[in-house]
Order: sequence, then structure tokens, then C-alpha cells
Amino acid sequence: MAERRRPMQAQDKLAFLLALVPYLMDRDRVGVAEAAEHFGVDEDQLRDAVRLIAVSGIPGETNAYQPGDLFDISWDDFEENDQIILTHQVAIDDSPRFSAREAAALIAGLQYLTALPENADRDVIGSLMAKLARGASAAPSQVAVASSETDAALATIREAVIAGTQLEFDYLSSRGERERRRVDPLRVESVDQDWYLRGWDHLRTAIRTFRLDRIDGLVTTDEPITYRPGDVKLPETLFTGTPEDQLVTVEVSASAIPLIEDYIPEGAARDERDGIVRTSVRVAHFHGLKRLVAGLSGVLTVLDPPEARRVVAEWARAGADRYR
Repeated sequence: MAERRRPMQAQDKLAFLLALVPYLMDRDRVGVAEAAEHFGVDEDQLRDAVRLIAVSGIPGETNAYQPGDLFDISWDDFEENDQIILTHQVAIDDSPRFSAREAAALIAGLQYLTALPENADRDVIGSLMAKLARGASAAPSQVAVASSETDAALATIREAVIAGTQLEFDYLSSRGERERRRVDPLRVESVDQDWYLRGWDHLRTAIRTFRLDRIDGLVTTDEPITYRPGDVKLPETLFTGTPEDQLVTVEVSASAIPLIEDYIPEGAARDERDGIVRTSVRVAHFHGLKRLVAGLSGVLTVLDPPEARRVVAEWARAGADRYR
């Protein structure tokens, strides 16, 4: 004869009911036998608990129970098929929910994180995406984030970091010069939509920053790295200046200063008037201003030198002409 389970004490029953409600909410349909096995209770105890949930709820503003103030289940499925399906949830339905569009945006971001080498094969992200889809006010649109060449570069860099070996690649500098570099990878960082590799450049014998979309022919070598992250101090700012940098005078909205902080040389004057700051930024060459101005359209104005203004004006004019 099968051993009968000991009857639950009052505190055990309360803990069981509190755990049963979210368990059922996370499942569209579950069998009585499966739920009973999950909680380690008899099937009759499970059925009694479900019936108790169905007469539980929160009274409305009148402090009297009205239709819609109680949990409800699909009674036909419960009585005839031994299946538990919550058809109405009390209070939970009134809590703020993501819209379908918001949930789709978050799911797309999580898919992007899953594609990165650091987050590959993580079930927790998949579980979170499923919960976002179930908890949205409506079914989110199906989204997919395609992989890119940058993802492949990130995977190669990660392999080199784990193996402790140097990287070798062709790099197109901001001046349009292409050189073969050999680098000890130290850190990978992202700014907006761009990814950067920071490492010890054996050609320049110094710390350098490389934009991943300017890297070609990236390979790992058998040569062990010379410097590890703890051996050298990485600058706090992502972009570090060089003696060859050009200085450009700009005017920018005071609220946008944090966006260009890395480009402003240490000790540069910052004259503010009526919410506009006049200061200097450093760039490798004047053509490097194009990305900076594009990201701060209507917020940043190039003032000096005249050559910098000409380069930016011609670039903007060429872009406008394409719409004519």
C-alpha cells in the first residue's frame, strides 16, 4: 500500500497556495497529475487547492466581491480532463504591462545580447524573452537580429583573450591609411552602435583603440601576449589624443557636452553663454568631424579653422543633393 502523505499544517498550506498561483500563471495549461508531482502533494490536495483559488480574489471599491474580482478557471477542462487553465487573474491583470511594441523592442535587444560571444548559450536570456512575450499586453511582433561581420570579429577577439595570444589585422585609420597591426587584446567596448578594441599596439608601442568595422583580415596568432589587462593602465576615456591630432573650435549645446567629452582635450577652455558652450575638440583629421556632426545634427556647429568648416559643409551639401 502506498504511503499516505502527512496532512499539511496551516503554514504549509499557505506557502503551497502562494507558490501555486504563479506556477499556474507561468503555464497556459497544466495537468493535475503534473502539478501534484511538482509540488509533492496528492492529486486530491491539488484539486482542493485549485478550487480554493477559484473562490479567492480582491474585493473592488465597494468592498464587496463583484464579477471579475475572483480568480477563475476553465471548469470544463478541470472537471472532465483534469487540466488546469487560469481564465482570469485578479490584480495581476491590472498591473502595468509592456505594450506589444515595447516587448518586441526589448526582445530584439535581448536577441542581440544573445548573439554576442560573451552571452552565447545562456538559457536565462531565452527564458526572459519568453516571459516578456507572455506578459505583454498583446502578442509582440516577431523580430530577429541578423548577425554581422562585427559579431565574427568579437568571437575571434574573445578566443584570443581566452588563449592569451596576440591578434593580427589590417587597420584602416581615420586618415585613410591602411597598416598591418599586431595587438595584445585588453578590452572590448561599445559606444552607441560601434564596437572598439583596446589593446597594446606593438607597431606604435602604446595603447591604441581600434574600431572593429575598420579591421580586416583579423586572425589570432600563436604568439603569447606581452601585456595583460593588469600590466598596463587603460585610460579612462575611450579616445586618447596624439600629437598629430587637429584642434577644431565648436559650439555645442551645454546639455550635449557629455556626448563629446572624450573629444575635448584636458584643460580646453569652455565658454558658456545662453546654454551654448564654445570649446575645442581634437580629431585625427577634419574628415573625422563628419561622424561627430552627423550624430549631433542641429546641436553642434563647427566654427574654426576654415578648412574644417569647408570639409563639413561640402559633406552636408553632398548629402542634401542626393535628395533632389
